[in-house]
Order: sequence, then C-alpha cells, then structure tokens
Amino acid sequence: MTGIKDVAREVEMSTATVSRALRNLPGVSEETRARVRETARRLGYVPSPSAAGLATGQTRTVAVVVPFVTQWFFAAVVQGAEEVLRERGYDLLLYNLAGDASARHRVFETNLLTKRVDAVLVLSLKPSPDELSRLVRLDRPVTIVGADLPGWATVRIDDELAARTAMRHLLDLGHRRIGYVGGTTEGVLDFTAPTARLAGYRGSLTAAGVDREPALEVDGGFTMTGGMRAARELLDRPDRPTAVFAASDEMAIGMLRVARELGLRVPEDLSVIGIDDHEMADFFDLTTVAQPVHEQGRVAAQQVLAAMRNDDWEPQQVVLPTELVVRRTTAAPASGGGTPGR
Repeated sequence: MTGIKDVAREVEMSTATVSRALRNLPGVSEETRARVRETARRLGYVPSPSAAGLATGQTRTVAVVVPFVTQWFFAAVVQGAEEVLRERGYDLLLYNLAGDASARHRVFETNLLTKRVDAVLVLSLKPSPDELSRLVRLDRPVTIVGADLPGWATVRIDDELAARTAMRHLLDLGHRRIGYVGGTTEGVLDFTAPTARLAGYRGSLTAAGVDREPALEVDGGFTMTGGMRAARELLDRPDRPTAVFAASDEMAIGMLRVARELGLRVPEDLSVIGIDDHEMADFFDLTTVAQPVHEQGRVAAQQVLAAMRNDDWEPQQVVLPTELVVRRTTAAPASGGGTPGR
C-alpha cells in the first residue's frame, strides 16, 4: 500500500511538505501543490481521514440525526444536505434513531459525537434542555431542521401556517365537516410538526365558527399505512366528513387508497388535501401544500459550513415558504357541506 513517504520520495520533498500540500495548508506554492497531488493520484495514495483529523483537529464529517431514515421527508432532507456537503469535500455520518428512545439517548446523552464530527444536523426533533446543554458542550456548529429554537441555527417551514393554508382551501370550497389525520403529539422523539399542524387545523375551525369534533381527529402516524388505517376509521361511518386534511402527503395517499376501496369518488364524494408535495403527489393528482423539503437539507448544510468557516458567524433562523398546489382531489362538497350519500 502506497504511503505518504512514497509520495515524498517520488517528488523529492519532505513528508511535512507533502502533507501540507495534500491538506491544502498555507506555505506551499500552487505549483508544488499541483505536483504533489498529481503524484499522489498516479501512485494511488489516499490520505487516512483519521490521521488527517489528528493533525488538523477536523474530521471533515457532519453528523445527521434522523428520526426515521426510511420515511420520504427525512430521506429528501438528507439528500439535500449530502449534496452540499459532498461538493465541499465533507462526508455525512447518519444516525438513524428509528423511533427508539435508547438510540436517542445514545446520540445525545453520551460522548458518541465527540471527536467524530465537525458539525451536527438534527432533523425534526426538539432537543430537551439537557440535550441542548450537551450540544453546547460538544462545541461544534449545530443546525436543527424543522424546529423553532431561538438562539440556535434552524431551518423550517411555518407548520401551523401550512395547515391553515390547507384548511382555508377546504373552508373556501364550502366544507364544514372536515376530518384531520395527523400524528401523535407525544412520544420519545418529540416531533414538532404534528403539534403545529394540529393547532393550525383547530385554529382554522375556530376562526370559521365551526365546532371542533374530537372524533374527526385521527392518528395516522405520518405513513401511508397509518393513513389507510385512519381513513377506515373516518370514512366507514354514516356521518363521515366531506373533506379530510392529512398532515402529510403520505397519509393523504393512504386516504385516497381507502376511499377508492369504499367506492367513494374523489373529489365528488370526498375532498382530500395534504402537506409536502411528495414525489408521488403529482401522480395521484393530490392537492397539497408544498414545502421545499430538499432545500431545507441544503440550507441546513450551508449553515454549518458557514459556521465552520467564520468564527464570527451568528446562528440564523430560516423559515422557507410554502405554497398551495391545487390538483384534482379537492372540490366543493356535493350537498353544501353536508354528508353526501354513498
């Protein structure tokens, strides 16, 4: 295996000069740097990341803490972040919690991240005060995606506003009996979006003078399977709603599947709207409130890179816009907002 001494011997320089050239450190001319890099490439020399980390104090690795890596939203955010990091020569180290409290404890409340990474991205979780204290002690740039934490770098949408946008669309069409499919607002992962989107749903009903019906609020777990389960609970009843607001497109797609199984026409018998603009939303003609998921990952990565370059960098709270996308799953209710017959 080719080592740095082999490269130094070939170019007739000291190993220290070769090391500085390969690590892009000052004190080496561009001509020398180019010659060293070309020789290293020709000989097949690959610097050891761990050795470089010991020398520079940097690992060129950014940790990304993900609640569920298999879910579309998180995968899209990670992809956006990885693109930006890769362009700058950084690797991405993924910590998938998979809904496990012990995994969260291991990441936040042990020394797992110490000396392993140069920065941390946390997706859709609101760290506890103790976890925030540990992140401070880590002394690395941190950006949190999907949560509002004053004093910390964050990237998010206004989830309550997105929910109000979806509800305003249904209310303006004339719907008054509107079901809601969301996710639990309590649990080991402490997601922020479910609480805000539920608040948007309830607040919209109140503003429109519509009484809230707890029976029309169903947990769909932010998955297609959960959306199907919630759909059966909402739709297989004599007083079913004329419209359903699903707090994610995946749950809305599950709702569409069950509506078809029950012989309900969308949007003639049932209107459905989601949030996200999932990659399959256009295929299903789903009306939705689009959020820039991929861009949230890119902006988050750009934030930690900027923090690593500039000691005077101040944390930014970035709120990206959402947009109503009207397709073919919403329309005025068949009978002025009442429950249409089957």
